[in-house]
Amino acid sequence: MTDSFSRRPVLDMTPEGEFRDPPRPSGLNALLARTSRIAILVALAAGGLLMVALAIFFIGLLLPVVIGAALIASVSLWWRRRRMRAMGIEPTPFFVVMRR
Repeated sequence: MTDSFSRRPVLDMTPEGEFRDPPRPSGLNALLARTSRIAILVALAAGGLLMVALAIFFIGLLLPVVIGAALIASVSLWWRRRRMRAMGIEPTPFFVVMRR
């Protein structure tokens, strides 16, 4: 029976319940700490690239909408100016006014 007791770890604690000496770091703990730092950096980089890819994707989705709206607006203005000329009214240059 004394053999099984000698294999157990000795916990050297103060009466308050704190350890007297800090635990010794093992080689596995240092390796895991290093690899977790690298994994966090890789995850952050991949997340950044994902955000850039999503931004490009949404810009690509909105670009045809903007081009279509501009095309409709220019055709509408061209048609109105053509109708004014057909009625004998010389269209004046138009200005875009923005109010706040």
